[in-house]
Amino acid sequence: MIIKIAILVLIGIALVGIFALTKTKSSPQTASTNPKTPQSSPNLTADYTASFAIYTKGTFRVFTSPKYHGLSQDVFIQKDNPNVVHVKKPQITWGDFFKTLPMELTKDCLTTGTKETFCTGNNGALKFYINGQKMDNFLQETINPEDKALISFGNENDDQIKLQLEKIQ
Repeated sequence: MIIKIAILVLIGIALVGIFALTKTKSSPQTASTNPKTPQSSPNLTADYTASFAIYTKGTFRVFTSPKYHGLSQDVFIQKDNPNVVHVKKPQITWGDFFKTLPMELTKDCLTTGTKETFCTGNNGALKFYINGQKMDNFLQETINPEDKALISFGNENDDQIKLQLEKIQ
């Protein structure tokens, strides 16, 4: 008799376990009930270009050295035209792009790949433009198809900035 009761208890426990397991698998879970479950999102890709130029005290900076080329799968420049940015992932910002290069760029300072530093102060100002519009939050701006970005350090007047903007391909 005790054996029959023990077997029935074990069968009951097994059935409750199976019921609980199937209930868990069949009920949808949200991120709030299971924070380790990744949010479903489509595999997004992009494939477009934008252009940029950097001028320091009127000198056009070149990026022909291989140390600047193909450093990220998401956003990069190439040897054949190193002032064209290739964007392969959506929502890439200008800041994301410049972080891939062996240089440093903040809203106030540019440190080039050759370790020259240009900071806003008595010797000039660091200015940012996208499609001819001055951008104070340049590094947070998303790179869009056909954008033309200018980073300029110096004491240029509006006409000199306009000439720099016109040279971006």
